[in-house]
Amino acid sequence: MTISVAITWILFLGLFPIAFFWLRRAWRILVQRDFSEVALKSGQPPADPAKYAPYAAAINLVAGGIVVAVILMIVIGGVAYDIWSAIAGSTIWMKFFADFILRQHAHPMWGKKKQVAPKDRT
Repeated sequence: MTISVAITWILFLGLFPIAFFWLRRAWRILVQRDFSEVALKSGQPPADPAKYAPYAAAINLVAGGIVVAVILMIVIGGVAYDIWSAIAGSTIWMKFFADFILRQHAHPMWGKKKQVAPKDRT
């Protein structure tokens, strides 16, 4: 067994838990209406997680679906290693980027100013 075969198997077997967690998160958001993992930043949810839930569900559903499709393509044997590893890697990175963008949009760094209580001048 060469190192490239071992890495190929590790990547292939790693796709299963990735797809499971992403599709489970989409299930929780869409069906169970559980918004506890929507756009978390430092463990804190946004002010209105229901507002961002459809976007988080779509990101997880699309990414999980692509990973399941890649798994099926590998099992059927209709795709070369270079192709499926590129699809899987691109999907993983794009999901991370999309989650980051959603999280930053849900927790803006500027734009919302804190209300300062007026000083009492008596």
